[in-house]
Amino acid sequence: MKILGLIPARGGSKGIPNKNRKELHGKPLLQYTIEAALGATQLDRVIFSSEDATLMQLAKSLGVDVPFERPMHLSEDSSSSLGVVQHALKTLAEAGKEYDAVCLLQVTNPFRTAQFIDTAVSKFKSSHADSLLSVLQVPHEFNPHWTFEVSEKGTLQLATGESEIIKRRQELPPAYYRDGSIYITKSNVILEDNSLYGNLISYIESNPEYHVNIDTMDDWEKAVVIAQKLK
Repeated sequence: MKILGLIPARGGSKGIPNKNRKELHGKPLLQYTIEAALGATQLDRVIFSSEDATLMQLAKSLGVDVPFERPMHLSEDSSSSLGVVQHALKTLAEAGKEYDAVCLLQVTNPFRTAQFIDTAVSKFKSSHADSLLSVLQVPHEFNPHWTFEVSEKGTLQLATGESEIIKRRQELPPAYYRDGSIYITKSNVILEDNSLYGNLISYIESNPEYHVNIDTMDDWEKAVVIAQKLK
């Protein structure tokens, strides 16, 4: 199974100006993901996708392949990750390069390691799933068995549809949310089903101690603390 590593990053950023090339503890944010991806042994090729000439040149200087310039209509605030991945697969296919699956690595999750990527890809290959997501465990107070929705009558009902609430925390089944660090999806699911998930989803747990998804300045400050700790 041939796996394409795809690192997308666009030039615009409202929350943190020039976020993807902003220096985090001495190196550009995108460098963290590029280094981890290039260090992974389970990815057959790693490419960088962007519409921004400055980011593309920076990525090239960091040793990653930049085989095309992403169209502007796939680089807006409203552009979907699915569209970016589909564009990469179709553009590479036109050049005679096809891949069985894509490992999407977002720059805003800088602290995943090459070893973590390799573990995720290996689990994906052995799972025969349509996709694999990196996840973190939901705190028990937000577990779906303890959360409520408003019914048509205006009263609360358990989000799970159960009639009785689980009384003890220890009895709650673990629940997870996607943390954005890794998405691995079969190419046919991406192109034919228009999905990054498919029907059968495998997972790998991230280390919460080193996880951050940078969107705001508060997230950036958290990343600075983690980077200092790792240094």
